[in-house]
Amino acid sequence: MTVVDNAVYVHGERSREPDSLDRTLEMLRTHGADDGFAWIGLLRPDADEIDRLAQELSLPPLAVEDAVAAHQRPKLERYDDVEFVVLRPAWYVDEDEDVQVGEIHLFLGQDFVVTVRHADTPDLSSVRSRLEADPSLLARGPRAVLYAVLDRVVDDYLPVTRGLRNDIDQIETQVFGGDPSVSRRIYQLSREVIELQRAVDPLREVLDGLVAESADDPAQIELHRGLRDVADHTAQISESADNFRQLLGNILQVNAALVGQRQNEEMRRLSETSLAQGEEVKKISSWAAILFTPSLIGAIYGMNFENMPELAWTFGYPFALGLMVLASVTLYLLFHKRGWL
Repeated sequence: MTVVDNAVYVHGERSREPDSLDRTLEMLRTHGADDGFAWIGLLRPDADEIDRLAQELSLPPLAVEDAVAAHQRPKLERYDDVEFVVLRPAWYVDEDEDVQVGEIHLFLGQDFVVTVRHADTPDLSSVRSRLEADPSLLARGPRAVLYAVLDRVVDDYLPVTRGLRNDIDQIETQVFGGDPSVSRRIYQLSREVIELQRAVDPLREVLDGLVAESADDPAQIELHRGLRDVADHTAQISESADNFRQLLGNILQVNAALVGQRQNEEMRRLSETSLAQGEEVKKISSWAAILFTPSLIGAIYGMNFENMPELAWTFGYPFALGLMVLASVTLYLLFHKRGWL
């Protein structure tokens, strides 16, 4: 079993550090934790390892099944004297514009806390160090550990929102700059915002329940204030994520409108070019028709057949020339009237 850290805390102080998990479990079975509790941190345990721990600590089977399967939504479930909490920490990979989401499971009993992580991030050693530096808070027991882990998870959401905000600002610049690849980026970033919402939104219900539960307990006033602060931050992050999603939807619509406008302008330019070309074709065709008519008459009378009308006529030549001029003028006037010339 991958035991990251294993210690017994009494009155907020790190009292004992058992050399093995077996020793910790034996201590809990025989002597309890002397008014303290044991905190066992695990990283990527397999199913057999979790099952063994479940038997020793009487963990609820349904919760153990969830911890093994992972991919759970944030939630808080109570099984008699054991609480099972699922959290979804997140971090932002700016180079890929990717919201990575991990998973933390916590089993809380009267004298133990078991944290199960399936990813290296976040490293809960800093949470443990923070609590050990504040014995008065750590003396509150397993709930203090839950509060500190919640606080760390929610704090880690803030860099994610900042990264998303920066990328959305860049997208706005791309949209109005006419970048053709921005639509794909908008869609991908929208998916990342949804991923963040799936981690944050269910957590609000968990925190609301914890805050309400500790509100009327004077002994838990410090934890109550801390949980309320975490709940406020969670609400702000949830609202930011919702605003990001709406903003990206609006940006996508604006981009579609701008793309449509650019396409219409391009079509207009193409139409104007086509009309201009059509006008030129009309002029060329008109002049070709005007020039073709006298050429046709001249070609007919240039055949020099012996028996042709008007060959022996005195006015045959001027008649042919006049016919050419008349036909050309008629065609010119006709085309001019229609606007082709």
